[in-house]
Amino acid sequence: MKLMDLSSSLLATFSEQGRGIQASAAGARPAEPLELYDMEACPFCRVVREALTDLDLDAMIYPCPKGGLRFRPLVEKLGGVQQFPFLMDPNTDEAFFESADIVEYLYEQYGNRPAPRELLIRLVQTPASFGASALRMGRGLRARRSNPPSRPLELYSFEASPFARPVRELLCELEIPWLVRQTGRTHVLDWVLPPIRERIAPDYQPLQRNRASLLERTGRVAVPYLVDPNTGTELYESDAIMEYLRAEYAA
Repeated sequence: MKLMDLSSSLLATFSEQGRGIQASAAGARPAEPLELYDMEACPFCRVVREALTDLDLDAMIYPCPKGGLRFRPLVEKLGGVQQFPFLMDPNTDEAFFESADIVEYLYEQYGNRPAPRELLIRLVQTPASFGASALRMGRGLRARRSNPPSRPLELYSFEASPFARPVRELLCELEIPWLVRQTGRTHVLDWVLPPIRERIAPDYQPLQRNRASLLERTGRVAVPYLVDPNTGTELYESDAIMEYLRAEYAA
């Protein structure tokens, strides 16, 4: 990743004021993944994604960038308007626009605690989230031509990860749906960079479920990690993942 790109992504992480990093166990885990119609650069969508990380909830992400034709018309058909974020819960048949309403629902339905006030009060949540979007200068905002995959991809990520963010932006621009596997931090060693952690704690055992799954699957834990069931490709490292996505799906 270029230094300028990484720097702006790190600044975007700082602007989120600590949200979207840590994960706490959900009170009840949905049987089927939640469905979020989302635009990566949208500050209101970001607040919902922060809540999903906090609640440790995986979700199917259907990207709806400006000019996109795959999922935007579906949102209008389902909800009567092209407005984002839009959450559908196949477990309860509930559907919501408005980030504050979605966040309140997520904590009420799946959380073991009340929703944090900073995620509910628009005057608090919006400036920081708008700042994160502004720092990325339009990345993850507009659709690019692409060839759709037959099956959704999987991305091990957490919302505030500065390394996963560019990958999500590209997935959004290419209108490629993916299942986000939440990998929020729950253990002090989760905060240590993987190369250093592997040296100082070779017996590291993560507590968070998807981090533990990743360790079992690959022998290490780092974010992002992409799984493409269409080609059997699995990749670490932002640059390698983005190069793969452009080669495989960009038109």
